[in-house]
Order: sequence, then structure tokens, then C-alpha cells
Amino acid sequence: MTLTGYRILLISTPVGPLGSGLGGGVELFVTNAVQALTQRGHHITVLAPEGSVLPVAETLIPFAGSYQPTAHTSDRDSPVIMPEPSVLSAMWDYARQVQDAFDIILHYAYDWLPFYLAPFLRIPVAHYVTMGSLNDGMDHIIAHAAHTIPHSVGLCTRVQAATFPAADRYEIIGCSVDLERYEYCDTPGQDLVWLGRISPEKGLEDAIAAAQMSQMPLKILGKLENEAYWHDLQYRYPDAPIEYLGFFATQEMQAIVRNCRALLMTPKWVEAFGNVAIEALACGVPVIAYRRGGPTEIVQHGKTGWLVEPDSVGGLVEAIHRIDGIDRAACRAHVVANFSIATLGDRLEHWFQILLNSPEPKSPNSGLHSALS
Repeated sequence: MTLTGYRILLISTPVGPLGSGLGGGVELFVTNAVQALTQRGHHITVLAPEGSVLPVAETLIPFAGSYQPTAHTSDRDSPVIMPEPSVLSAMWDYARQVQDAFDIILHYAYDWLPFYLAPFLRIPVAHYVTMGSLNDGMDHIIAHAAHTIPHSVGLCTRVQAATFPAADRYEIIGCSVDLERYEYCDTPGQDLVWLGRISPEKGLEDAIAAAQMSQMPLKILGKLENEAYWHDLQYRYPDAPIEYLGFFATQEMQAIVRNCRALLMTPKWVEAFGNVAIEALACGVPVIAYRRGGPTEIVQHGKTGWLVEPDSVGGLVEAIHRIDGIDRAACRAHVVANFSIATLGDRLEHWFQILLNSPEPKSPNSGLHSALS
């Protein structure tokens, strides 16, 4: 550690440029981590795919190359893929070359390569995993990394940790929002809102069905990732009171969300966290979410929203009719107390201190079998 803070090399997601929306919630994770750590006097250099935009970064180094395939489109037994020329390998080769200029590497790649390389580097690597278990090969290498270098793997929530082998080996870090970028609204309109990537695992069809059953207008915001899925939804629900507005940066997005009556979260998979939940709550917007994944650790049932049995459209409709019983000021207060940039900075800094003061890592090839025990 330097006299004025850690020198941190942050390696972004390799699935697309920051600011493009291709990285989904990971883009918010990266942005807020840079802001939180910079505010605490640490020095951050960010490596990211070419075309990235990150205004909070003092130093951003772009890399050309092919993007990694998104993990949520893989199967349990999908092999490791490295499209050439690989932006992932380019960023990590650079990190290998310049590692001695830094105290620690923090990365946000849900890919096999960084976990494999970490024990061979001379400085610690903090692996931030932003998705639950999706692939057997990734499960193995993540558990192996946590076994080989204790405290080196950070996750979003306990429910996410439970999807991986050896659930007690991971540091729980969470996420945050910059509260200054989200305006509180006490007097919303009648619209509901759904926010996220338009992709089957996000379960948009259930939100549309609930809007149709309740006859409550639903605004849809987010990256149109799967056009065939979206066209199928339009065909299945031709009369639903929905409006797709597109993908927006934070400022424009929150200006729409804050005027809505409630946010619907309808994931068909285990959300590792659920950034959209804290973004909505920061605006005072209650959250109606399935009792599945990260939202169960964010939404306070009956206080900041309602948790509904998974895949129950009827439960969503019932919760919609009860949404006026939620105090919007309590929603904002919950985020202030638990998900601010300052609280994220505390957790990241504590994690780094533990990792930098840990004993020497075990042999890179040790624990290949015990990692899964």
C-alpha cells in the first residue's frame, strides 16, 4: 500500500464496452466501485474494451478485440471459449506486464481465464463474481480460486453464494448506488415499470401478464438483447398495456423510473444481486419481486415492497393492488442506510485489507478436488 492509498488495477467485463449496456448490471458495479474507491483516496486504473465510457475513472485504458460470449447464454457443460483476437486475454496480458506498479487487481469477468491466472501473478487478485452458478467449469474454477487463495472471491449476496460449491468461502460485498444521481419522488403516476435486459431469464412475460391482468400500464426499459423473445412477447400479449422505451443511461432512466408506482422484478433465474431494485428504491419506488435470488436480501417485505412466490403472476397482481401501503420515504431511507457509495467503499476496502494481509497462497495446482468439497 502506498502512503495515499492502494494502487488498484481494475479489469472490467469483457462482454462489451462500458456504457453500451452489453454488460448489464456489471457496468454499474464497475462504475460504483471506481467512484467508491477514488473517494477514499485510492488510485484506480481501469482496463476495459475499446469504446468504453467511464467518466468517474481518472485513467481508462481501452483494448481492442473480440468480446467474450455472455455467461447467461451458456449451458451447464459449455466449454471455455476465447474468441480471437480476445479482448479478455489482451487485458490480462497487459495486467501481467504492469502488475508491479499496483498493489492489487480487482476484476469483474465471469470467465475462466482470470481465476486460472491469479495464483501465477505476483500481486493479489480480487475476483468479484456478479452472477450465480451457471456453468460447471466456472463453478469448479471459482471454488478452486477460493480454496487456493482464501478471501480472494467476492460475491453480491448470500443467496448467490449458496449456488456455488463451498458457500462459506466467499466474501459478501454487495453493491451500491450514487444517491446524488437518483431523485426521490413522493407523488408518482399510475405506471408500473420493468427494468433490465430483455432476455428470457429475466421473465418479462410475467410482468406483462400481470400488467394485463391488473390493467395497470407498464413501462419497459432496458437493453433489447433477444429480439426473437421480444417479438414473441408482443405476439402473445397484443392487448397488454405496455410501452417499450429503450435503453437509457442512469440520468434519463431514473427520471422515468422515479415517477412510477412500483418496479416489477420477475427473474426466472437466481439474480446474484438485483441492481435495478436499489436503483428504484433510491427514487422512492417500491419493488415487487419474486422471492428468488438477490432481491430477497434487498426488499424488506411489507416495508419497501412485496416479495411474491416465484412465477406467481397472481401474486404479482395481488401485490400491485397493495402497493399504496408502502411508504416511499422508507424505500429511499433503506438505500441510504445500506447501499450508498460510502458503504460499498467500506466493504471493498475491508476486503482488500484481508486479502493483502492473508498468508501466501497455496500451490496453483493444489486443491483441485477439495475445492468442490
